Order: sequence, then structure tokens, then C-alpha cells
Amino acid sequence: MAMRLYDTLARELKELSPLDGTTYRFYCCGPTVYGPAHIGNFRTFVLQDVFRRTLETGGMRTFHVRNITDVDDKTIRDSQAAGKTLKEFTDHWTEKFHIDCEALGMLPPHVEPGAVEHIDQQVAMIATLVEKGNAYASEDGSVYFNIASYPEYGRLSRLDTRELELGKTQNERANSDEYEKDSISDFVLWKGRKPEDGDNFWPSPWGEGRPGWHLECSAMIQEYLGADFDLHGGGEDLMFPHHENEIAQSKCACGGHFAAHWFHSTHLLVDGGKMAKSKGNFYTLDDLKAKGFTAMEVRYVMIGGHYRKQLNFTLDSLHAAREAMAKLAKGARSLAAKAPAEARFDSVDFGPFQAAWDSLNDDLNTPGCLGGLFTGLRESVKLEGEDAAKALAAFNRVLRAIGLTLPEDEPEVDIPADIRALAEERWAARTAKDWAKADEMRGQLVEKGWNMKDGKEGYELTPV
Repeated sequence: MAMRLYDTLARELKELSPLDGTTYRFYCCGPTVYGPAHIGNFRTFVLQDVFRRTLETGGMRTFHVRNITDVDDKTIRDSQAAGKTLKEFTDHWTEKFHIDCEALGMLPPHVEPGAVEHIDQQVAMIATLVEKGNAYASEDGSVYFNIASYPEYGRLSRLDTRELELGKTQNERANSDEYEKDSISDFVLWKGRKPEDGDNFWPSPWGEGRPGWHLECSAMIQEYLGADFDLHGGGEDLMFPHHENEIAQSKCACGGHFAAHWFHSTHLLVDGGKMAKSKGNFYTLDDLKAKGFTAMEVRYVMIGGHYRKQLNFTLDSLHAAREAMAKLAKGARSLAAKAPAEARFDSVDFGPFQAAWDSLNDDLNTPGCLGGLFTGLRESVKLEGEDAAKALAAFNRVLRAIGLTLPEDEPEVDIPADIRALAEERWAARTAKDWAKADEMRGQLVEKGWNMKDGKEGYELTPV
């Protein structure tokens, strides 16, 4: 089954197949390495990882390029504040990003180019744009892209035509690396050297300076993927201006069709609102680990919502993820116990987990996939022998596609003595068929933060 994925530009679901017939080649905008990536960043990266894993699990070869932004306004500003060279500063945060990616179970990209090591390619692309009349130098040694020279500007983000024309006629210029939607204007390709840049400048035909943020992706895409490639991914916040600018400068400089497909994921909410340090809801992976949660529990929450719908991240959702993963692990252990030890199936159909697999291929429906895993485990309860082994292999194959590593052992729950005594007393009341007392004591347990699940042979206590 080929994957169908929503294309932001076409505004419709499209079936994916590689342009060259062999390898699906795609580019994802990577991090700006001026500090630790937060969970909003990682939601996008994790979903891109599931996308790649699903393609590969389905038998498609991939070529994944993700950049590192190691020179821009923020990296220069913060490296100087830290008293470090730009390279020392960005190398440190790049390493931290890689550590977090590994903890979250993300596959490394096949190529991970940095902006600084591709200055020459960026200068060459600017020169081409100037020669073709799509860009012009200003009096301060900066170079700007003339959006009036590219009539299709704004198609991806559906910019209002009136606003776009206003920006052209006023010939406004945006010199900062990042700006808001109300600043539709000619954007900077090369930033002339300024005193606040310190030692962070390079030579160019227009004088010393540095590239603008939007240009690096275009230059590195051209270097590693060429003028035509399969897919471009990123968060929806990058659609404008970053991706609009990429399209304009790339198509004008290199020709071709650029990305055949656009894949954008939505913003992450935290506790129902925008994540901000001032609100106390700004989380990095280390912040959540310090609260006792694992990276895999964070990953589970990240894929628990559809990529085209806003996900509301809460600490309660991490508790729910822990419980859900424990249930999945318990079901997998049950299947393994009934499967012959010598049975191995590397290539299987998905059996009871077909719905989970189909969900992934239907617009990367990760919550549907998780639901399909639980349903498949329930349907597998009565399987024995080789059938159980086949089901387990299919289960593990879907797990690999979503990149989840389940806990190996059932978590040990430290039950306080007073809770255990109350549970024993309630069990005695239930055994004596004193239902009123048993219900009253169950309520007391819940008030103290514990659930009591009754079984034929006894009971199980779990935290609420």
C-alpha cells in the first residue's frame, strides 16, 4: 500500500512515489543551534522521523537531508553573549541536539549540512539571482531578492494578493532573518557586514558580510537534491516567509519545479496555550526528564495527535503515555510467551495489525495507528504457536515504523503500607459481598490517588 499524504501546496492528498523511480528524496528544515531544542521543535522532527520510517518499512528507499542553521541573527547574538566563537557555541548545541534526537529514537538524516560550510554555494546562488535580475545590491553592501520578479510568490501560503502588491509597490525590505506576515517585502539574501556581527563575516562580490537565513536551505537543497526533488517538510510556522522565500529564490536561480510535495505539521500547544518561558510551560527534553518522564513517553505523546491537528501537550498526557506503553508492552510479552522461541518472521503480512499499518499510510494517521495496535493485541489474545509469532512480528514491524521502544519490564509500583492495608480491607469486604462497604473503600482509594482493579484471583493497584 503506497502512502497518501496531504500536500500543502496542492491542498489535497497525494500518493507518494519517487520522482526517479528508486529513492524518495526529501528535505526537512533543521534546528537553529543557539540553545536546546524545545518540545515544539521536536514534535515536527519526530513526525518527520515517523514519515521516513513508514516509507522504509513499506520497502521504499529514502534519502533524507536535514540542515543545521549555525549562522544567523540569534546564533551570532548568543555566541557573543556567551563569550565563545560562533563555531564553539554552535558545535555545543548541535551535539546537544543530536543527543536529544538519539534519546527520542530518531534516525539520523543521510546528510546533515551546516550553513557555514556552504557559504560558497550561497554566494554563487546570489550571484546567479543578481545576474538574472531577480536580486539587487543595496547601498550598505546587502543583497535583496526582488519579489516582484517572481509572479508566483505567495502560492504556498495563499498570501493576500492586495497585501503582496502593497509590499512590491512600496519596495519595502526585510533585513532581519525572521519576520512576521505583515512584513511582505523584498527579503535579504546577503547581509552587509555590521559592527555587531563581530568576526562573523565572509567575503563576497558585494563586500564582506554573511548570508541571510532563508538562502541556506535553497543552496543546500541544490547541492544535495538538485532542482527537482520529492518532498520538503517543516513546521507550519515556516510556510511564510521561509518556505515562500525558498521557492522563489530556488526556482529563479536553478529552474526546475523544486519540491513535488510539501509536508507541514501544526503548532504544539502546551496546557492549552502557546509555549512560553514566562508562562512556565516551556519544556525541553531535559526539563521533562527531570520531572521523571522518559524520552519514549515524550515521543508517544508527540505521535498521539495527527500532524495536521494541534496537539495539546500536558504533563497528564505523559502519565497517560506511560500507562499506554506499559499496556502495549504487556500485550507484546503475552504474545511472545505463546510463540515458539525458534520462530522468526522477517517478512510478514500485518495480520491483526493491518489497520494500524493502513492508518500510517493514510495521511500519516499516527493516533489511528496507536489505536490499531491496541485493537490488534486484543484480537491476538487467543493466538498460539506460529500464529502468535507472526502476530508478534507484525506488531514489532509497526512499532519500528513509529519508532517506539517499549519498556522491557513491568514497572515496579511502590505501594505504601496504608494503601495496601486499605486495599486488603476492601478486598475482604468484597469477598464477604458487602458491596456498599467495598464501594465506599474504593472511593477512599481513589481519593488517595489509587485505582483498584478486581480479578478472579485477586486485585491490582495502580496510581490514578
